[in-house]
Amino acid sequence: MASFAIMDGKARVPYTFFMHAVLQVLIATWQVLVFLAPYLLIGFLVAGAVSVLLSADWVRRHMGGRGGWQVVKAALVGIPLPLCSCGVLPLALSLRRQGAGRGAVVSFLASTPQTGVDSIIATWAVLGPAVSLFRVAAALVSGVLAGGLVMLAYPHETEAPMDEGAACACGHAHLPVWRHALRHGLVTLPRDMARPLLAGMLISGVLTALLPPNILQGEAASGWRGYGLALLAGIPLYVCSTASIPLAASFIHMGMSPGAAMTFLIAGPATNPAMLTAIWSQIGKAGTGLYLLAIALTAVGMGWLLDRFFPAALAAVPVLQERCAACASEWWGIVAAIILVILLAPGLWKKTEDDESEE
Repeated sequence: MASFAIMDGKARVPYTFFMHAVLQVLIATWQVLVFLAPYLLIGFLVAGAVSVLLSADWVRRHMGGRGGWQVVKAALVGIPLPLCSCGVLPLALSLRRQGAGRGAVVSFLASTPQTGVDSIIATWAVLGPAVSLFRVAAALVSGVLAGGLVMLAYPHETEAPMDEGAACACGHAHLPVWRHALRHGLVTLPRDMARPLLAGMLISGVLTALLPPNILQGEAASGWRGYGLALLAGIPLYVCSTASIPLAASFIHMGMSPGAAMTFLIAGPATNPAMLTAIWSQIGKAGTGLYLLAIALTAVGMGWLLDRFFPAALAAVPVLQERCAACASEWWGIVAAIILVILLAPGLWKKTEDDESEE
């Protein structure tokens, strides 16, 4: 009986407020999930096809060696690959150990996590065509800039030694092409991004449900201050390219400009402590500093360009709450959301040895 005493009198008001807030967050998160699910499923399927066309072996064959063209090619190859900032590390470091120059490796590390066919499709749907195209351009610019700076900083580099197991073994050679594509698109990719993607949707639900629109509007988050805040939020945060989309939409909902959201879309996926530690150990202190400099300059510069020359980009970004609420009642969105949850669920737990051996 004592446990129900807190529900009496004045204590009922904060409890009711808390439960109402939790319910609103859950509803908002579900609406974001329903809104994104169809585009993510399409993106996963396309990403599976890309994984067959641009396999790890193909990437290694075409990106080995040094030179300016290798830096550009590494950035171009990285743009469509659906790899997060941690998933790209083994492949990039394998390239380094097989003779690829520091510049090409850094270019690949910069461009790949920012985009992927799945995130490009979702960005177009949620944030509009201008932001989506700018995001692709930013991945290319940041990759070439980071790789070029590192290449200039190490003009007489020596080859990195080959480590045991450096080559990324392809365990799918025995699978038919279509099965490999489906497995990568509907099993491996959802599992790898499950935690950050669901976390991004939950945070987006919290921000849109509990914070009033345009709360950040004004001098505190406008102009260069907005770009700086987005940069400071993005650099230490681990968020994959797809999970950053609902967060960027929430920032716009809170009053940030599309340019500031663009800054976050670049800095968030391209940096995290684990990735920077790996770059430090394999590329060097100077290379890590130049990598961060290139990401920061590109993030702020592309954000400014978007706001300065494409003011209509804001009108193309749908109001997240209204758009998500409208989609929440559509049956195909609900079905897609249920399928997406089923695909993401295994990724909430650690991989088992059986799973790893099957891959």
